[in-house]
Amino acid sequence: MQPGRTRTKICGITRPEDAVAAAAAGADAVGLVFYEPSPRCVSLEQARAIADAVPAFVTLTGLFVNPDRMLVEQVLSRVPLDLLQFHGDESPEFCGQFHRRWIKAIRVRARDDVEQGFECWHRASGLLVDAYDPQRYGGTGQSFDWSVIPEQRPMPLILAGGLDANNVAEAIRQVRPWGVDVSGGVEASDNPGGASSGDTGKATKKGIKDAAKITEFLSEVNRVNQAD
Repeated sequence: MQPGRTRTKICGITRPEDAVAAAAAGADAVGLVFYEPSPRCVSLEQARAIADAVPAFVTLTGLFVNPDRMLVEQVLSRVPLDLLQFHGDESPEFCGQFHRRWIKAIRVRARDDVEQGFECWHRASGLLVDAYDPQRYGGTGQSFDWSVIPEQRPMPLILAGGLDANNVAEAIRQVRPWGVDVSGGVEASDNPGGASSGDTGKATKKGIKDAAKITEFLSEVNRVNQAD
C-alpha cells in the first residue's frame, strides 16, 4: 500500500508540552511507552496528563513489549488510546484481543524478515520495521539497510530506526513508507546550546523532546512529499 503522503509519529513522549508541540508541528500520531525497562516509560498518571493535552485528529498510541493482558487492560481503563503498538514477541491472537486497532513492530535483518512479517501479522493495521538488536526491542537509534524492504506490500509499512531531520527525506524517497516513526532523533541534547539532530556522539535526554527538532523533522517530511 502506497501513501498519498507520509504519515508521522513522534514516539516516546513523556510530557504534555511535547505532545502539544508534536501536534502543532503537524504530527499525525504521538506514542507513549508502557515498558518499564525503557527510559521513556510513562506512568499511568503521566499518560493521562499527556492524553488530556492531545488535540483532536492526533492518534494516541500506546507501545507495549511482551505485556501481560492485565497491564494492557489497566492502561486502557485509564488512558484513551486510539492505537496499540506491540514491540515484543506477542502472538497475533494476543494483539487482537483488546478491541483496538494495533500495529506490530519487527526487528529487521533481512528481506525475509519483512516478508514473513507481512504474512504473520496480516491482521494488523500496519507493520513497523525497525533495526535489529539482539538485546533491545527498538529504541536503538540505529538505522538498517532499507534496500531489504520489498516494494510490494499488502499492508501499510511504517519505517523506524535512527531517523532524524538529516536522513528522513532520503528514507522516504528510497522506501516510500506509509509512515515514519521517530523518537531519539527529535530529543533534546545534554550539550550546552543544544545539538542538531544530525550530531553524533552527543547524548540526548531520553524522553524529553526538542520542539525545534520536531518541527525540523516534520518540515523535511513535508518537503519531500511536496517535491513528489
